Amino acid sequence: MRDILRLSVPMTVWLMSFSAVYGLQGLVCSERLSYEGAAARPMLIVAAIIAVFTHTVLLWGLYSKRWGSPHPFIRSVSTILGVVALISTIWTLFPVAFMSICM
Repeated sequence: MRDILRLSVPMTVWLMSFSAVYGLQGLVCSERLSYEGAAARPMLIVAAIIAVFTHTVLLWGLYSKRWGSPHPFIRSVSTILGVVALISTIWTLFPVAFMSICM
């Protein structure tokens, strides 16, 4: 059961971080909240940095001897999925820092 979690957690955490950051961007840009001020971009960048940090810690945990799988195949696949999730997080949250917040 733990091996199934080791295989499914990296992409699930990516999905949660993607949804959280772009949900926050939706709240910043909504007409009801109207929070498009000077603190909107730093708030989104901090959320993206927290997501990247979370994925880095997750990748370290999946690769470590203590929390990683004792089976070499599961360890390598979960590490590859962790790297893919980290790259996906950086790639999908990159526009938050460099594009306009609300279009």
